[in-house]
Amino acid sequence: MRTREGRRGLLFICILAAALLALFLLSFWLGRYDVPPSDVIRILLSRIFPMDASWTEQMEAAVLNIRLPRILLACMVGCSLATAGTAYQSVFRNPMAAPDILGASSGACFGAALAILLGFSRSGITALAFVSSLLSVALVYAIARRTKGNRVTSLLLAGVMIGSLFSACTSYVKLVADPSNQLPAITYWLMGSLSGTRMNVVAFAAVPMFIGLAPLLILRWRINLLTLGEEEARSMGVNTNRLRLVVILCATVLTAASVAVSGMIGWVGLVIPHLSRKLVGNDCRYLLPASALFGAIFLLLVDNISRNLLATEIPIGILTAFVGAPFFLYLMTRKEHLL
Repeated sequence: MRTREGRRGLLFICILAAALLALFLLSFWLGRYDVPPSDVIRILLSRIFPMDASWTEQMEAAVLNIRLPRILLACMVGCSLATAGTAYQSVFRNPMAAPDILGASSGACFGAALAILLGFSRSGITALAFVSSLLSVALVYAIARRTKGNRVTSLLLAGVMIGSLFSACTSYVKLVADPSNQLPAITYWLMGSLSGTRMNVVAFAAVPMFIGLAPLLILRWRINLLTLGEEEARSMGVNTNRLRLVVILCATVLTAASVAVSGMIGWVGLVIPHLSRKLVGNDCRYLLPASALFGAIFLLLVDNISRNLLATEIPIGILTAFVGAPFFLYLMTRKEHLL
């Protein structure tokens, strides 16, 4: 029998799912090239059910080749970053933990900057950013294993050090980059953007995101035990070191895949988990799915604003910072406990 909190959590998850579906369909209609909603639905359904075309080739290209990949990637990246942030905050019992806490984002930025400097294609930039992100977290974990004392504290300190090291490497790459071509490309990538997304990028990101997301959703009831503390979790028969490693690996894969395909999009993994807690509480059985859906809604909404607000597209990382920075100040000044 479900508790009152459980029924409330399921209710908000259903509401978030319905809101995401509505925003998903609405996003196809938004854009500089007008496509009527009825034609949007018919174009999408024509991929499944054969029907006579009542739309132009330009409409079909705008919906399927431009808007569909971008909308899908916005949902996937928002979902992944919010889920990773929730997982990190639960594992480290730290309300300020974010997906870049172990240096994954810094590693991805260095990999992307280096790939641009070496003249790689977009696929090469994405691949090197992904590998570099995983490498940075592997270094963090290796350093933490060699240190004495509290394992969680060692991970956090190693994450700060490795993150700073990779940030310095990125700065050096920017220093030696060609100021007319390479430096602007690196700077724009670091701002975060979903422009120019194609289905091959979506397919590349889908596999690691699924690999990272599925175990977290399956193990979400065990993650609840980690929030109780080390001794309490062990007394209930949980191998805390193994579970923590699995959660960190999954959250890292989610972060690496997200940053590799979208650039630096900050604050999603910090803001969304706290907003989700306001809706469903601290129970990870409901918090993780709610954060995933809320993250997808948030980033899709921000991306719609970034590509429609002005004549020139605004990098999405700038808009998320406008939301995240004031919320961070709110978290610092509130008196009640966050976790």
